[in-house]
Amino acid sequence: MNDTPGWTSPGSAPSDGQDGTGVPRPATPGDANGSAPQWSKDQPPAGQWSPPTAPVPGQAPAPQPGQGWGGPPQPGNWGKPPAAKPGVIPLRPLGMGEILDGAVSTMRTYWRTVLTITVTVAVISQVADILVQRFLVPTPPEIDPNASPDEAMAQLGDSLQTSLISSIPAILILLMATLVSAALLTVVISRAVLGRPVTISAAWQEARPRLLRLLGLTLLLPVMSAAIVFVAMLPGILLGEVTDGALIVLGAIAGVVVVIWLMIRFSLASPALMLERQGVIQSMKRSARLVQGAWWRIFGITLLTQLLLFIVGMIITVPFAILAIAVDGEGFSGLVSGDSPEFGWSFLIITGIGGVITSAITYPISAGVTVLLYVDQRIRREALDLELARAAGLPGYGPAPGEHATGS
Repeated sequence: MNDTPGWTSPGSAPSDGQDGTGVPRPATPGDANGSAPQWSKDQPPAGQWSPPTAPVPGQAPAPQPGQGWGGPPQPGNWGKPPAAKPGVIPLRPLGMGEILDGAVSTMRTYWRTVLTITVTVAVISQVADILVQRFLVPTPPEIDPNASPDEAMAQLGDSLQTSLISSIPAILILLMATLVSAALLTVVISRAVLGRPVTISAAWQEARPRLLRLLGLTLLLPVMSAAIVFVAMLPGILLGEVTDGALIVLGAIAGVVVVIWLMIRFSLASPALMLERQGVIQSMKRSARLVQGAWWRIFGITLLTQLLLFIVGMIITVPFAILAIAVDGEGFSGLVSGDSPEFGWSFLIITGIGGVITSAITYPISAGVTVLLYVDQRIRREALDLELARAAGLPGYGPAPGEHATGS
């Protein structure tokens, strides 16, 4: 094993076969025959010696500050080496930019595997969504502009009910697409950290046994959020006539704040479930422990990531939506006249293509940020970087898992 200059692997002695001659060490004064040192009696007074200001002919110049022992460590000699980087991230605590760059690097380096997963999942989910919107979603009720106030309120309630019913299939499809893509991408990204590619079949074989648990986690979190918001609004609902709805609004705001706090606290549960093979409740507890003390940092990174993904999604979907409305003349005329627009196949297909492209880009970045946040927190709290370096087979960190050390 050849160590990098200035670097000693954790817990190791000098490299085998090296006696340290390349490292400057103070020589022990002594006679040529190895006897005890014989110092001259005539020594200069302490503190009176100074190096010559000009080099003497035939004599080597005095060492400058920064050379040998007297100066600060120089790069490549005594300086601290950069962190090992077997894959898409350096094995050390990560900054926000490095987390985003690691997610993008995974998509760029392993683009065949990543795009195959995301495009396949996006196409299936978009086709399912188009069929649901075309054949299962009820037609929006007609809005009478001349209706009385009571009739207008009734029409508004019918519209909200129809919109809610229409959104349920889309939400379920989105959850399932997110579930499958997150499971497969978590495996891919965890291998990308070690610099090891993984095939789709291998990712599926590893992710499949934990899909049911991941489904339970994926369904539990939104149900829990809805229940929290409902409980927070319940006093306002019961006292609605007394408070004129103000208590409902305050309860809803308080419930949303609690939900946001809990969602960040449990945001690392999915990679904990997949990579540590834990149950639903255990993975939520694991996420809470990892997030503790770093809630605001994880909240800021998550918020910025979602904002960036929203902007990217708008950049892609808005042109497709404009094109779809322009192509579908009947839907566009209904939208302009204020009637309920009835978009045809052309509109659904064009917007579906935009949705596939958006999902193919946003899914891997979102999953990558979540997994790398999980890795970063474990590096900060549990020195996971040493385990990752060992698993990657880097020299100086001991044998990789499943291997045995040879020699002593």
